[in-house]
Amino acid sequence: MKILGSDIRVGNIIEYKNDLWKCLKNQTSNRGNLRSHNQVELKSITKGTKLNERFRADETVEKASLEEKKFQFLYSANDEFFFMDSENFEQISINKTLVENCEKLLKENLEVTIEFYQEKPLSVILPRSVEYEILETDSVVKGQTASSSFKPATIQNSVKIMVPPFINQGDKIIVDTETQEYLKKVS
Repeated sequence: MKILGSDIRVGNIIEYKNDLWKCLKNQTSNRGNLRSHNQVELKSITKGTKLNERFRADETVEKASLEEKKFQFLYSANDEFFFMDSENFEQISINKTLVENCEKLLKENLEVTIEFYQEKPLSVILPRSVEYEILETDSVVKGQTASSSFKPATIQNSVKIMVPPFINQGDKIIVDTETQEYLKKVS
């Protein structure tokens, strides 16, 4: 699907210079109809290199059409992560490089979305919030106020987050997967 250069936004994946590129940043400049442009920072999905490009407003680029499918995370071994298709129960393995941004928050049986381009996996997307168990946390220091203080806690895969003082070891909490912040305690 063709889109105008001025319509490229953060997160878009485009086909450009015989490669797939993900838009990391964009800044649009409107100095008149013919001279307006979109300055974008692109990252190659296949090579990992970055590129800064300026697209004129009337220039067209090919937006990659991606297919999203639900998968369940099974386990990891060496540098491979194994997922099962929720519909037909087929298993696929994905290299660590495609999972690195969410690797620490993956847990058994977690349902994720995997984006495919021409049946090749491109990225793994976690749900916005996930439930975890507190494996370890410090005890409350006497005199701390509940409204302004947080204490360190460890959840699965040795991920450290800050939690309110009333959270104890063994409690279940909801964590924002994008910011890795505490959201709420599960009753």
